[in-house]
Amino acid sequence: MNLFAQHLLSLLIWLPILGGLMLIVIGDDGNARSARAGMMRFSALLVTVLTFVFSTALFAGFDNVEPGMQFIERQSWIGAINAYYYLGVDGISTPLILLTTFITPLVVIAGWDSIKPRPAQYFAAFLILEGLMIGVFSALDGLLFYVFWEAMLVPMFLIIGVWGGERRVYATIKFFLYTFLGSVLMLVAFIYLFGKTGGFDLLGFMNVPLSLPAQKLIFLAFLAAFAVKVPMWPVHTWLPDAHVEAPTGGSVILAAIMLKMGGYGFVRLSLPIVPDGSEYFANFVIALSLIAVVYIGFVALMQKDMKKLIAYSSIAHMGFVTLGFFLFWSIGSGTGAALGISGGMVQMVSHGLISGAMFLCVGVLYDRVHSRQIADYGGVANTMPTFAAFMVLFSMANAGLPGTSGFVGEFMVIIASFKANFWFAFLAATTLILGAAYTLWMVKRVLYGEVANDNVAKLQDLNIREFTVLAVLAISVLLLGLWPAPLVEMMNMSIETLLAQIAQSKL
Repeated sequence: MNLFAQHLLSLLIWLPILGGLMLIVIGDDGNARSARAGMMRFSALLVTVLTFVFSTALFAGFDNVEPGMQFIERQSWIGAINAYYYLGVDGISTPLILLTTFITPLVVIAGWDSIKPRPAQYFAAFLILEGLMIGVFSALDGLLFYVFWEAMLVPMFLIIGVWGGERRVYATIKFFLYTFLGSVLMLVAFIYLFGKTGGFDLLGFMNVPLSLPAQKLIFLAFLAAFAVKVPMWPVHTWLPDAHVEAPTGGSVILAAIMLKMGGYGFVRLSLPIVPDGSEYFANFVIALSLIAVVYIGFVALMQKDMKKLIAYSSIAHMGFVTLGFFLFWSIGSGTGAALGISGGMVQMVSHGLISGAMFLCVGVLYDRVHSRQIADYGGVANTMPTFAAFMVLFSMANAGLPGTSGFVGEFMVIIASFKANFWFAFLAATTLILGAAYTLWMVKRVLYGEVANDNVAKLQDLNIREFTVLAVLAISVLLLGLWPAPLVEMMNMSIETLLAQIAQSKL
């Protein structure tokens, strides 16, 4: 058991990657309904379920009162430049790893029948992507972090480019260029910090004294990488195209996990490594976050495509994350600062569940009607009452209904915003109106009223596979909404440590 705990993070990273490579090597026979293709599906599901089961050991063995990193692994990797295979997790990264291992099996189940061409390669891409994303959340060496960060673009590039819609090539190239170009500047920042420390230890970077000009430039380099990934306004334009053209599973992983990389980067790198640079640009980031909350909310109101509407909704909700993270200097100190960062973290986990569920609901309709246009539906509740109940629940959670996970993080950030500035809180709170407006407006047109056309009249309600996936997500959304204490308690000590690092000037 001790050996298992010592290498648990490596197991979580490499089990899905090796499983994905195995699927690629074995492949399928080109017939989506053959026994061999079925075996590939079951193999993919088995690997993702095992990864999730092993990740529960991470949760069970995590010590909530330990302020430092846990489950540490450290081995020399590239000795000439002091780069290490260095892994560890704290209360900030552990919930995101659990979210990753929880969502990925649901994505495999959701794509069970809908993916016809090359199912083995499709599921392999998700397995490899899962391992790489866990690697990002676990890496404590800057070079290793960068390798995982860039490598995860490749499977998502293939998922959109091979199994996406008609404009998939345009969307996937746009996605790749935006995210890759921003990340190159992050590498430049790592190289500069390597010159200061002689290594790539992320925890070591946090103790290096840096001048204010240097901190400003490093912060902007990190901002270029993380703002694109969140994505923040105005570098958000790649996301709606990527979501619209991606297959359902790609949209789920993109919204539920990959967008969280940007928020994670801010709290893992930007805030503790360059606290004075973060303070200098805090109001700028807050302004961009509030623009995302308000302006993008109005943009979502105008959408005719369900996927685009949910994509813009994701941008608006992720604005709450960056808002919460950068309120520290406006509040000063005390519980309000911790509340903002805690709220941002809870919002990331909650948004992963809700946005994933919303995209899966759209996927259920698309599999039947092959349209994402709101105008092509109407009266779906008459023919799919069980589906309608799930979609209403997730839509209410997306609008921030109390009792659902969507309320908890947003409410915490709004309270923290009020401690900082009344107008911050006022603008942030508009999401409670705008979110309800665009989400429930879509629900009204899609689900309610008379049956709009023959396609809707012929719809069949959820099968057992679809019901299982949506039911698991519904339980999770309600559980986190009604009992967020385990998640908040897991994060508390790490957030206190982060606040102490932020408060310590490096000038």
